[in-house]
Amino acid sequence: MAVAPPSCCLVAFPPRAKDGLVVFGKNSARPRDEVQEVVYFPAADHEPQSKVQCTYISIDQVPRSHAIVISRPAWLWGAEMGANEHGVCIANEAINARELAAETEALLGMDLVRLGLERGSTAKEALDIIVALLEEHGQGGNYYEDADSCHSFQSAYLIVDRDEAWVLETVGRYWAAEKTTEGVKCICNQLSITTKIDAEHRELRSYAQSQGWWMGEDEFNFSEVFSPADEHLDCCAGKDSLEKQEESITVQTMIDILRDKASGVCIDSESFLTTASIVSVLPQNRSLPCIHYFTGTPDPSRSIFKPFIFVGDIKLVPKAQSPCFGDNDPAKKEPRFQEKPDRRHELYKAHEWARAVISNDQEQGRQLRKTMLELEKQGLAAMEELLTSSEPLDPTEVGDLFYDCVDTEIKFFK
Repeated sequence: MAVAPPSCCLVAFPPRAKDGLVVFGKNSARPRDEVQEVVYFPAADHEPQSKVQCTYISIDQVPRSHAIVISRPAWLWGAEMGANEHGVCIANEAINARELAAETEALLGMDLVRLGLERGSTAKEALDIIVALLEEHGQGGNYYEDADSCHSFQSAYLIVDRDEAWVLETVGRYWAAEKTTEGVKCICNQLSITTKIDAEHRELRSYAQSQGWWMGEDEFNFSEVFSPADEHLDCCAGKDSLEKQEESITVQTMIDILRDKASGVCIDSESFLTTASIVSVLPQNRSLPCIHYFTGTPDPSRSIFKPFIFVGDIKLVPKAQSPCFGDNDPAKKEPRFQEKPDRRHELYKAHEWARAVISNDQEQGRQLRKTMLELEKQGLAAMEELLTSSEPLDPTEVGDLFYDCVDTEIKFFK
């Protein structure tokens, strides 16, 4: 059984979160050398009976897809995490379960993240879309760009909007979901839903009985029934970190938690690295914009969180996007992954220099990190001012917000 990368997804609701804000975050732990890109896709209308090509399979397209911004491993179609124009945020986790994940190519959990964002205008609608596609097409295939071995996993999701969050956990085509509207919630790379189940696959319990995993006499506990027999179920590091916060949770609190290597939330191990991170703030006051902060670079403790806001005219950011190899991409040709092209984008390359300086030169690295944090602090302060201003948002002022932040960061590193 492949080892699931130890990512972490978190959300905090008022009053634990400050000022009527829902705060969402994720660290994406992936193979150390994998590049993630940040990509914006505008809303689009599609022809009747058209198809959409996901990472491995094509499925029916919908008449209209929402505008989305996603952080994704550059070789695949889906997303590790992202948001849409309606204030829905989704992130997923690779998990192991009692039933081995299928190696047969189907939808990846990351494809379902993107499909949920493109098609769902609320967290519940995104949940319904994801489970319908899961039941129809199944999940399976290699989670890594690796020709030597197939690393396949089951999937868990944190699906959030301004009002509520849904934890969705899946095993094959079977699933269970739990709704949250208060406090804090965290998912890591193990099943977490126990006896509070607010929605489930209609045959979930009968399937568990047919496998001999549940006799039908005790209360049904999803994680106990479907977790590997040898897995020790414990609280994830992210949940511990959130629950320890004595003050109201802010964007800065969430960023600090994602940067914490000592707790195990920020991964930097021999096999895995936090290759990208996101923090989103979703005001429950619908007159205020949602703000999504992306790193687009590895190791949040050495990265700058940069803001993005949905407006009608978004300036694209090619410097945070990887080169496109089209149909010649080794991820699209069978047998897959026979080569590994250089997928580094301009932001990633510039950031490599910064990571090297911070690692190798104590004094210069300390000064560099201090300046990076000051740059980030300026952006956070400007966004906080925007959320507390009585003036309406001027779309012309924020359409190139993420572009300008990426451009400034690259120039700073150079």
